[in-house]
Amino acid sequence: MSESVSSIPTRPIAPPHVQIRPAWLALHTEPALEPGLPIIDAHHHLWELPDKTYRVADLLDDMSSGHDIRATVFIECKTHYDASAPAGFEALGEVRFVCDEAREAQAIGTRTNVAAAIVANADLLLGDDVRPVLERMLDVSDARVRGIRNIAVWHADPTVRASAATPPQGLLSERRFSEGFRHLAPLGLSFDAWLIHTQIDELCALAAAFPDTRIVLNHVGGPLALGPYRGRRDEVFEAWRKGVIALSRYHNVSMKLGGFGMALFGFDFQEHELPPDSQTLANAIRPYVETCIEAFGAARCMFESNFPVDKGCFSYGILWNAYKRITKGIPDAERAALFHDTAAGFYRIGAA
Repeated sequence: MSESVSSIPTRPIAPPHVQIRPAWLALHTEPALEPGLPIIDAHHHLWELPDKTYRVADLLDDMSSGHDIRATVFIECKTHYDASAPAGFEALGEVRFVCDEAREAQAIGTRTNVAAAIVANADLLLGDDVRPVLERMLDVSDARVRGIRNIAVWHADPTVRASAATPPQGLLSERRFSEGFRHLAPLGLSFDAWLIHTQIDELCALAAAFPDTRIVLNHVGGPLALGPYRGRRDEVFEAWRKGVIALSRYHNVSMKLGGFGMALFGFDFQEHELPPDSQTLANAIRPYVETCIEAFGAARCMFESNFPVDKGCFSYGILWNAYKRITKGIPDAERAALFHDTAAGFYRIGAA
């Protein structure tokens, strides 16, 4: 898709996350569909930040909607960094925080293995110096750390604010990044990639350069509806679809299906009087979910909640109902992969 977009009118820069309004979400509830279907939530956060808090008790409250959440995967979100740690080791504070939250969940007595896998942050631009950071993360997490994420979201237009992170342009192609990246596979670590649809070719190049490193793209690759891309959904969808098909040819890459509550998708559910029901949500996101499954196959796709980021647009139970509606009628083995087995295999999560 052409990047010559400066002549197209844009809206003011909006924050990347939608504000959560519990009273608004409570205006529509539904019982869980197929409550016996085992699920691994392949992507969520826990945090204590200056402007917001989402701890394990909040996650468990969201999961009380009736779905059978067997385990979860925590994804780094730059909380509880240790400012007193040596340079490069600050994110160990986040790993310790999440391990404490996982133990809190066990103490509460939930059957869900919260943070069964942790995707941490280690700055791969450290090059070879990242190796001791990765080794230390494995030690302090009792090997819960299964992967690393470095956000690569970048766009020349400042109105395209798809992430709170501000990485440099071309992060994935930096020499020092490659030097750090090469240490992941020998340590049994995967890579969570987060970038937008205009950058998918960058991830193709990374996957080609490191065929033995397992990679998963977050949030279906971020098809944009922000700034100059607003009102161009069909055009963006086609460009995104071509990128997804190209990426699927690299067999070390998998796809996370979710993130649809982020502002970048432009669904604007939060602007309606009532929150969406699961059928409305399913209708909106179905083309993206089905395109990814068709390209990658169920064995390389996994559903995610992206909570609490997506909670500004719909509740936890509604989201999983929507996923179940979309996949109704596909073979049982493929459904099991999408909801549980792909994530279990990718993140090496045992019996759950």
